[in-house]
Amino acid sequence: MATIHVDVVSAEESIFAGEAKFVALPGEAGELGILPGHTPLISRIRPGTVKIVREDGAEELVFVAGGIIEVQPYGVTVLSDTAIRAADLDEAKAVKAREQAEEALRNARDKTEIAVVEAELAMLAAQVSAARRLTQMKNRH
Repeated sequence: MATIHVDVVSAEESIFAGEAKFVALPGEAGELGILPGHTPLISRIRPGTVKIVREDGAEELVFVAGGIIEVQPYGVTVLSDTAIRAADLDEAKAVKAREQAEEALRNARDKTEIAVVEAELAMLAAQVSAARRLTQMKNRH
């Protein structure tokens, strides 16, 4: 078995569906690497980048704002409320949104509001990081 079927799905759309040789993503307890034939697994994932090595060797990068991964013998499904193709990430917008969230955190009044803004900040920081990595990768090629 040389490949495994991978689906990355957001609340709005299917972001990626296809065959892959390898998938790497930020698991709850650390980086996960999935190869064809991987043991079945269900886990939460943290905000970050899903790296998919397609059948032809090309890489597909998708930013996810956290979510769930399910691994079965013949397929991997990544479910995330927010998933953005790396090519569609806008570092400037993400930096601006992070600055606005930091301001909201300074003005937060109760624990619930603080928790919501902190979760948003973690997601935006991961998005900025993913956008910067993509820019660095493009500049090397």
